[in-house]
Amino acid sequence: MIIDILLPASLIFIMFSLGLGLTIKDFKNILNNPKAFFVGIMNQMIVLPIITFFIILIFGLSNEIAVGMMILSCCPGGVTSNIITKLAKGDTALSISYTAIVSIATMITLPLIVGFSMDYFMGTDAPSINIVTLGITMFVITTIPVLIGLYIRTKFENFAVSFTSISNKISSFLFVVIVLGALASEWTTFINNLFLLGPAIVTLIISMLFIGYNSPKLFAINRTQSITIAVESSIQNATVGITIGNIILSESQGISILSLPSGVYGILMYIVCLPIIFLLLKQK
Repeated sequence: MIIDILLPASLIFIMFSLGLGLTIKDFKNILNNPKAFFVGIMNQMIVLPIITFFIILIFGLSNEIAVGMMILSCCPGGVTSNIITKLAKGDTALSISYTAIVSIATMITLPLIVGFSMDYFMGTDAPSINIVTLGITMFVITTIPVLIGLYIRTKFENFAVSFTSISNKISSFLFVVIVLGALASEWTTFINNLFLLGPAIVTLIISMLFIGYNSPKLFAINRTQSITIAVESSIQNATVGITIGNIILSESQGISILSLPSGVYGILMYIVCLPIIFLLLKQK
């Protein structure tokens, strides 16, 4: 019962914190970079789920873990991707634009892809879900908090700016607690699947980094924006994945097995992504 309340509440705050960091200019930035924005959106919302699907088949992941991976592939980026983009000297404004748009679009795309994934991988064993209800849930716990944060940033800018650093620290703490909780509650399952799940997630991260960094070159997009697209393509908001997994298949104790891939990813993305991303900076 505590998990059922704590997870959504934590995600709501994290998404609210994301909204506080947004401005209307971030949305207008799309018009200034339509080509780069289109490539990034295609990578994150279409290529990523497709690559994830084939990685699942290649590694032969179990049905529940497979659905959990597909949930992860539908998640938007978050404040983490914006920060890493800034550190990697990418286009931070473009990164924030991706995060904002995908966070809103997820309320439609995630239920559809998850519904397909559960039918394909779990069949008759899949827990009953209502796609419309899941979409509404996504809207309530992700989109509305972002919009509220954006509204407060617009109307009360001084407060929003001063509170953003505090809210980001709280969000980071909540993220760590949620990821560790996901691993701890499914520790046996994690150990049993470690030699398949770990390599599968690392393969996914590296694949999307490679695609995200090189696909913009086909459209003559500059290196700064290519770094941004690479980060946004490979870094997802693991908190969303953990929360949605638990909403779909709630456990009486601990966190759902559907949340496990997002929990493992939440750790591996730092171990794998950061070294590769910063190696890119050494390229001329």
